Amino acid sequence: MSLNKRKKRQPVGKMSNQREFPALTLQQAIDLVIAGKSAEGLRERTMKDYRKDWGYFITWLERNYEIETVDKLTPHIFRDYINYLKYDAPKYQGHKYIHNDQGRGLSDTTINIRLRVYRAMFNFLEREELIEVNPMSNVRLLRQDIDLTNCFTNDEVKELLRQPNQRDYVGFRDYVAMLLLLDSGIRANELLSLRITDVDFQTRFITLDGERNKNRKPRLVPISAHTVKLLLQLVNENKKHFSTDRLFLSSYGEPLGQNHFNKRLKYYGEKAGIKDKKVTAHVYRHTWAKNMTLNGCDAFTLQKMGGWSDIRTMRRYIQMDTDDLRKSHDIHSPVMQIIKKTR
Repeated sequence: MSLNKRKKRQPVGKMSNQREFPALTLQQAIDLVIAGKSAEGLRERTMKDYRKDWGYFITWLERNYEIETVDKLTPHIFRDYINYLKYDAPKYQGHKYIHNDQGRGLSDTTINIRLRVYRAMFNFLEREELIEVNPMSNVRLLRQDIDLTNCFTNDEVKELLRQPNQRDYVGFRDYVAMLLLLDSGIRANELLSLRITDVDFQTRFITLDGERNKNRKPRLVPISAHTVKLLLQLVNENKKHFSTDRLFLSSYGEPLGQNHFNKRLKYYGEKAGIKDKKVTAHVYRHTWAKNMTLNGCDAFTLQKMGGWSDIRTMRRYIQMDTDDLRKSHDIHSPVMQIIKKTR
């Protein structure tokens, strides 16, 4: 005969162990994330991107669903949004300078940038125990093909450098900036924020403090003697007309903006006849990384100069095309080495 186990009695008035989660509105969710990320030291520009990308999602959500709190969001809703972005979203919607008639469907890169923002937001809310279920936990990023055309060839580089009119201040400034990008691999915002005191013209090093770097780590960037000579010429030219110690200025002495700078690079790309490739400062950085590798620079030195915190990130910058692979194979093939020795 089995004995009946005594059930533990629940005293009246004892609090339930089940945790209750607040019903956050969509606006409250982004406000809490921004406040928390601000306390963690996230850059103002990044927080601005958080608000912008969340705003894109909310605008779409209000048109298609009747949802007021984040606990009602599901993976299905985010996958529905991904399909909208991939096939139906207007390109360059809300852009200041580009008309909204560029077709539909955003690039996989743009979609993944937004998904990373949403993932970071809900990871924060989950970590702070503000939501019970993370709707982004099972939503994967889109698979992306590796782009092997995101670098300039040597002939394209030569043609690009022929385009600026070096007899004109703006043309000479652009020529120096383009050469510095190819010589150092620094990012556009790092280049445009440079001041005279950042460059050691004797040791040929640029010092970038952590405030300007993407990963917040200071780094030293070596440059060639030829680039140093051009920078000194630019400094002397600036001093004739302006009192600021910034290196890259507009023709009115104002700091050169990143959008305007990329427009200049695109303009030179069109003049050089480069088609089917983006001509931006980022592509110059890819070109620098790839050529440094082809010329024998080891991976760890390249990582340190380029300011990548993860070597896996750096690897995306040095994809080789078929010509590069063929040349490398012909040089290093063990069969070719053996044949040469036996002849």
